Amino acid sequence: ANQTSIVYASDGSVISTLKGEKDSYYVSIEEMPVDVVTAIVSIEDKKFFRHHGIDYRALLRAVKAMVQNGEVKQGGSTITQQLVRNIYLTHTIRWERKVEEIFIAHAMEREYSKDELLEFYINNIYFSNGCYGIEAASQKYFSRSVSDLDLSETAFLCAIPNNPSIYDPLTHADKTIERRNLILQNMLDDGIINEQQYTDCLLYTSDAADDKA
Repeated sequence: ANQTSIVYASDGSVISTLKGEKDSYYVSIEEMPVDVVTAIVSIEDKKFFRHHGIDYRALLRAVKAMVQNGEVKQGGSTITQQLVRNIYLTHTIRWERKVEEIFIAHAMEREYSKDELLEFYINNIYFSNGCYGIEAASQKYFSRSVSDLDLSETAFLCAIPNNPSIYDPLTHADKTIERRNLILQNMLDDGIINEQQYTDCLLYTSDAADDKA
């Protein structure tokens, strides 16, 4: 199996952790901290709870940019489309795959609720250094559960999946913090957090990279 299995003793203590091919812990949407959901939606797909799998305006902007720049980029993808890409398709950039991605995204939106899609997404995205899912990333970079992280730490983790190489906390912590700040700015602009929370988080410099270096 690809998930991480934890073996417990009768008193609840952990006997051992059995890892599969990748380091992954599954967290249900009910157990998912609200900050994780709001941070991911705010930076990746603001219209997630309103669209039916495709953000056509964002897609058109991506097409316009492609025509102007003469190259295909990944822009315009919703969370549902990203989930489709991670589970069913490759990350090859070509329009034939993009069309297939749109059809599958529509089908998934009909089959699953928004909460289920978010749950699948947050547990499947890659957080660099062999970590799949937010809980595995939290254990890797902060040595504790995602439910025990503060807002700044949560936003720090949510910065990684956009580009796990560029935002790898162990090699490019400064870049991860830059994107964390962008996420916090988005959350502030969306009215999810207030000015005080935003300012407090900016004063906090994550020690995740130092801990794991």
